[in-house]
Amino acid sequence: MKKKSNTGLWVALGVGGYVGLWVLAALMGWTSVIYFLIVLTAAVAAGGIAALFMRGRAKRQARKLEREQRLQAGKEPATRTAASAKKSYGPEIDPIIQEGNRALSEMGRLYMSIKDPVVRQKINELMRITDKITQDAIADPSDIPQIRKFMNYYLPTTIKLLNAYDRMSSQGIEGENLDKSMKNINEMLDAAIEAYKKRLDSLFEDQALDIETDIEVMNTMLAREGLSGNKDFDI
Repeated sequence: MKKKSNTGLWVALGVGGYVGLWVLAALMGWTSVIYFLIVLTAAVAAGGIAALFMRGRAKRQARKLEREQRLQAGKEPATRTAASAKKSYGPEIDPIIQEGNRALSEMGRLYMSIKDPVVRQKINELMRITDKITQDAIADPSDIPQIRKFMNYYLPTTIKLLNAYDRMSSQGIEGENLDKSMKNINEMLDAAIEAYKKRLDSLFEDQALDIETDIEVMNTMLAREGLSGNKDFDI
């Protein structure tokens, strides 16, 4: 039934167009009708080309925006961690990498969900430091006890509070309790960033001691050989 209906419609349009051409020809002459058809065809073609151009431009802008959002969201560290997780580093390191990957993925999701640019910037910084702490498990397995403590408490607590902020901010209303809680979480993120930085710095404590020892030995050897020029390396 639909095919017959569509066929009838096209027949009606064809007949109407045919009759319209003859009416125009009678009023304007066939030369004017031909010019009119040429102009109409050119306009339709130009409109189609413009539509294709605008559609391609819109797609390019959408892809560019998506790339920028992935970059801002810290997806590169998360992707790097996911790639690392495919390679086994041992029974102690692999769980650290996997947990770090899950945490980065969740923080990336929260980054995309939360609209406040200030909070998003803080989440991005937390992701950057978290990735460095996670990768340190590979570089220095002796740091695993400290990293595990970070993974077991500080990281999940931060994510829990970010989820709470996300739920409250999505309500779309203002209220004393909502505003107070969101403000407290926002301020907590500043403290968390500083704590994360200190945790990362503490992971290099043993390495710093080793460097100081190496420099002391080097200064002693240079002085003994008369090569120090009466100036030791600074520690």
